[in-house]
Amino acid sequence: MLPLSLLKSSTTLPLLVELKSGTTYNGRLTSCDTYMNINLRDVVCTSKDGDKFWKLNECYIRGSSIKYLRLPEEAVERAKKEEQEGGRQWSGNNNGGGRGGRGGRGG
Repeated sequence: MLPLSLLKSSTTLPLLVELKSGTTYNGRLTSCDTYMNINLRDVVCTSKDGDKFWKLNECYIRGSSIKYLRLPEEAVERAKKEEQEGGRQWSGNNNGGGRGGRGGRGG
């Protein structure tokens, strides 16, 4: 299971994000991209010292500023389920047809 697939399967789940600056964000994941830029909704932002709090309707966090993410156990279960469902979809007779394949001139 790849980290990005785990994150994508966590959509709508609560998530804790700590930035390299020490600021933390708690909210529900709405979306993410391949750079791990994420959008959260219903967010509570906590200062580095933990003495200031802000409530935000939504926020965008750049992936390169993230120190770590904490996901609920349900996220792992969802990702495993989605991985199994995806595997069944493609498990068939894959003989290298279509574009790509083993090389050669074709014909």
